Amino acid sequence: MNERMYELGAAPSAIRELFAYGLARKAEIGADKVYDFSLGNPSVPAPDAIAQAMAKALELPPMQLHSYSPAQGAPACRQAIADNLNKRFGTAYSSDDLYLTMGAAAALDACITAITNPGDEVIANAPYFPEYRIWIENAGCTCVEVPTRSSDFQLDVPALAAAITPKTRAIIVNSPNNPVGTVYTRENLEELAAMLRAKEEELGQPIYLISDEPYRELAYGGAQVSWVPDIYADTLVCYSWSKSFSLPGERIGYVLVPPAAADARRVYLAVCGAGRVLGYVCAPTLLQKVIADCIDTPVNVEPYVRNRKLLTDMLDDLGYEYIEPAGAFYLWMKALEPDAQAFSDKAKGHELLIVASDSFGVGGWVRVSYCVSEETIVNSRDAFAALKADYE
Repeated sequence: MNERMYELGAAPSAIRELFAYGLARKAEIGADKVYDFSLGNPSVPAPDAIAQAMAKALELPPMQLHSYSPAQGAPACRQAIADNLNKRFGTAYSSDDLYLTMGAAAALDACITAITNPGDEVIANAPYFPEYRIWIENAGCTCVEVPTRSSDFQLDVPALAAAITPKTRAIIVNSPNNPVGTVYTRENLEELAAMLRAKEEELGQPIYLISDEPYRELAYGGAQVSWVPDIYADTLVCYSWSKSFSLPGERIGYVLVPPAAADARRVYLAVCGAGRVLGYVCAPTLLQKVIADCIDTPVNVEPYVRNRKLLTDMLDDLGYEYIEPAGAFYLWMKALEPDAQAFSDKAKGHELLIVASDSFGVGGWVRVSYCVSEETIVNSRDAFAALKADYE
């Protein structure tokens, strides 16, 4: 067998391992006694329009509902997405710039596979979603970790510049960010773009930004999420409706290859080829029809705004240190000891499930997913207090 695949299967992600532990504990002692902040599983119901569109689709003849679409997705769905982006961002994309995928994971994997060759390098800004490393290494490339700024977790542009070599093919950016909740400012992104343009000229080759954007609509307190292709031409966008429409189990997303990107048509066809090699052709047809019908449906962020306030007020009262999240639905909390995994393990003793930062590429922090019920946050107070008391 493939030993690398065996190792990955035998050692699942820390996030999902903690989630599985939580499911087992809930079955043992009751769901109300376990405070599971592990997985980014939205608690906000999907918009009513989603259920209505599904019901409408189910009335179609079976050959329309269940048949294959073209490998890159149905033209009508891709055009609906292009029209939505054009209205929102003043662009002129067409259906031929979009490749539909099984969520953002498939989009990212296809992008990385499309634009790299074995031996290349892809930069990830730490802390970062752990699967980036898996996809980069599976493409035969090196994952180069560059820490974000310690003061505010914005991109460290001088550090990124120092990390770029002739082997660098791409940098992955994720804003709003998982796991920190940071939204990269336009000024920060413009500084990055200026540096990358200079590096492209110096090296004589494109350096792509892969913009991972499943949390694009989830921003709070006036935070502005920039449209990255407006700032840097050589950007590929990966998106999913898992978070915005609360559809994580339905696996529907896309890759956008803007026409202004370097070698755009070749890159798009390479994404199509990567989808073929990886088995990501023909995203779920039912979901394509639903997205085409619901693409303009507003996203409800208010429950996350309330949850964020409940959680931060509680942590303030208890004296925890954290980074104020500006987007997504994660809070980055300082562990009360240098060993984040030991801190997470100690939290489990209080039935409090928070993810150690080690798998995100840094130490000393934990991720708290607040896409949970308000009751879970309120009822977890005693557990957070008891955990704090363990260190006093």
